[in-house]
Amino acid sequence: MKDDSAELSFLRSSLIPESPVFDNSGFLSWFDELRDSNALHVRPIRFDEMDRWGFEPSTRNLVHDSGRFFRIEGVRVETNFGDDHHWDQPIINQPEIGILGILAKRFGGILHFLMQAKAEPGNINALQLSPTVQATRSNYNQVHGGRVPDYLEYFMAAPLERRRVDQLQTEQGSRFLKKRNRNMIVETLDEVPVRDGFRWLTLGEIKRLHRLDNFVNMDARSVISCIPFLDRKRGPADLTEARGLAGFAKDLLESVHAEDRAVYTMDALLAWITEMKTRFELRTETIPLGELRSWNITERAIAHESRRFFSVIAVDVEAGMREVARWTQPMLRDTTAGHHGFITQKHKGVLHFLVQAKVEPGNVDVVDLAPTVSLSNTESRRANAQAFPFLGRFLDSRPDEIRYSTIQSEEGGRFFQFLNHNVILEVGASEVLDVPDYYTWMTLGQLLEFLRHGYLCVDARTLLSCLSWT
Repeated sequence: MKDDSAELSFLRSSLIPESPVFDNSGFLSWFDELRDSNALHVRPIRFDEMDRWGFEPSTRNLVHDSGRFFRIEGVRVETNFGDDHHWDQPIINQPEIGILGILAKRFGGILHFLMQAKAEPGNINALQLSPTVQATRSNYNQVHGGRVPDYLEYFMAAPLERRRVDQLQTEQGSRFLKKRNRNMIVETLDEVPVRDGFRWLTLGEIKRLHRLDNFVNMDARSVISCIPFLDRKRGPADLTEARGLAGFAKDLLESVHAEDRAVYTMDALLAWITEMKTRFELRTETIPLGELRSWNITERAIAHESRRFFSVIAVDVEAGMREVARWTQPMLRDTTAGHHGFITQKHKGVLHFLVQAKVEPGNVDVVDLAPTVSLSNTESRRANAQAFPFLGRFLDSRPDEIRYSTIQSEEGGRFFQFLNHNVILEVGASEVLDVPDYYTWMTLGQLLEFLRHGYLCVDARTLLSCLSWT
């Protein structure tokens, strides 16, 4: 076997649905036992019951008395994107950059990834598959008074040549103010002690777990999405395991390496993105939470008077598997699921993804590249689906068009039981779609290249992380 590039090493691991080294046949039972033995108790409380959290007297911003972690502030938004051009809303301001890291190591010549069963207060099922490390700067500086996260040292001092992925990626622009995290995959040559709650998995095993509802957490999906499968010098034909692929899996892999048959060149797509960033305007002014228009602050919630949007609540948490055993905190809550979906279609015989340029109030640079549909509160929009491009196409899709469909949670450390329906459709090559000019077609290889440079929103990254060749 000749040595693989980093990209082909990732691809090889993604094509192996069962580790040849570790017996993971009982993985789901192990996971369930951990969930049962490490119960997470979360209960909503009044804001005045929180410990070390409270409203600033002058602004009514919700803050921690250390001045660290995050704060809930208000923003006043003006934009020429979409139908709503002016609004106020609460937003999470957490300027520090955290680490989302997965440790990788070769066993039997195959890359394996050290994944964690981690409990978060907002998870609908408490425990989800998580990166080796997910920690804010406040966490790993022990502002909370707890212990340092396991395996953090592998990422803090990783040599450049061992960093297989090291990228800054954005969080939800609709909920966070210009928030980014460092997404890392570090390959180690060291012997690694496997602590309780951790297991080595191939990428293929992780991809299969993506098919389960609410199982792979958002932070893990973000890191997995950053994996570079694009090797311009050598392609999938160099891997024996890739030669037997058929159907949508084969089309996906060909779309990674088919830039010569793309509808648009990378230069043309960069020009389109530049045009979107100059056409659309975004002015986000930070204002005191107490000055928000149409939002009410009660003893238990910060909520819009229409009750159509998310709210802010307070929770008390008891956890057996965390650096801190008990704490209180504010969280964002939404009672209805959102919808994130890509439409795919073959052009020039190559599978392409329909991508939109989307403006959100917390975006770092006006627009991010988002899925074809990227909406929260789908139920409130269903009656007026025609106002949202392509939403009706998803709501009326046929079973034979669906290539992927699961319910996935938002990040459970800040969002209380936020759910989104994630769907990938393939429509027939002859179907004519009315595509607005702030949408465009990209191959999977082009999407992965833009992702590497931080252009894709987390909704798009979640969907790409779920793509599988097996």
